[in-house]
Amino acid sequence: MNILLINHYAGSPEMGMEFRPYYMAKEWLKLGHDVTIVAASFSHLRSKQPCVTSPIQEEYMDGIHYVWLKTPSYIGNGLGRVKNMLCFIAKLYKYLPQITKNKHPNVIIASSTYPLDIFPAHHIAKRFDAKLIFEVHDLWPLSPMEIGHMSSLHPFIWMMQRGEDYACKYADKIVSILPLANHHLETRGMAPKKFVHVPNGINIDEWQNNAVKLPSEHQAFLKEHQDSFLVGYAGSHGLANGLKHLVKAASILQDKKIVFALVGQGPEKENLIKQAKELNTRNIFFLPPIPKANIPLWLKHMDCLFISLERCMLFKYGISPNKLIDYMMSGQPILNAIEAGNDPVKEAGCGLSIEAENPEAIAKGILKIYNMTAEKRHDMGEKGKQYVLQRHTYPILATSFLQAMEER
Repeated sequence: MNILLINHYAGSPEMGMEFRPYYMAKEWLKLGHDVTIVAASFSHLRSKQPCVTSPIQEEYMDGIHYVWLKTPSYIGNGLGRVKNMLCFIAKLYKYLPQITKNKHPNVIIASSTYPLDIFPAHHIAKRFDAKLIFEVHDLWPLSPMEIGHMSSLHPFIWMMQRGEDYACKYADKIVSILPLANHHLETRGMAPKKFVHVPNGINIDEWQNNAVKLPSEHQAFLKEHQDSFLVGYAGSHGLANGLKHLVKAASILQDKKIVFALVGQGPEKENLIKQAKELNTRNIFFLPPIPKANIPLWLKHMDCLFISLERCMLFKYGISPNKLIDYMMSGQPILNAIEAGNDPVKEAGCGLSIEAENPEAIAKGILKIYNMTAEKRHDMGEKGKQYVLQRHTYPILATSFLQAMEER
């Protein structure tokens, strides 16, 4: 098959997020399919942007055909980002002949988080009599309405709702990272038989790289605290991550031999450091972010891993955080403070799930894991690892996605 995947934010291991299109494409190539990824030249998710000097530019990256459409840069979630989105959509129409030259796509995948790409994707699918797949990462416009408190009458929300409804009507299949998104999509007109759940995953090769070394600062931290029970968090430090509750939990546990290590960056990091100082919390440490390739090694040095999110109505449709899958793959027990429609930690038996936004519950959960035997913690962690290996590796996910493309 010739697969045309439209993902505004698509990246690569070198450029940074979004990784899913790259890893899916790699697996489809191994299975003998041809893949073209169409993406914008600028994305706030990438740590490194491609060098794009013309309105449309092509390159091959590890065998994957990338087509970059030049779009303006932006900061934040204001008009600049909207302009970037609309520019990308307009160029999908404008440069269709160049995008599809010498190729006859059999499958078109619209996968840009926001649903406006469904319109040009359907246009291309009709032109080539191709199958149309709509991939749901986050539920738009529900996400900006719930998180950004935007009105359903706002022109931006109205436009996004038209896109979601259009996808529910015209897509042949709707693939969602969120396991329970069908409950919402059916209210927007999706036929139940269209829905397929394909969660987030891991690249197994990244967990077998023995040449990786941690940065010197992180090595020094591990050496200094080698006799402590390490509670780790690795990821973004934003409001939604609920880390202020972890800081409070750390202050409750100061008389224990428990040390908290938070690795990452984000808009709330300075506030969290300030909060820890105000609480005189001496057992919590904020370390710089580390390269993605170093994450597996770092996680394996922890004794317990913590994940949380602030309560949000959207989570009733399920979650599939990359961070949680990494945690499970590390083989360490997990303390999960997310209230959602699904609970992978409970399902796998790889840790404890507790009430969200509750420092006392976090402290009690950590103590419970701390007081377990090493054998019990190991068994928990191993269950998480096996859960991932059976359900979340990219060869498995790419095959599931491919089956959705091939179904009639």
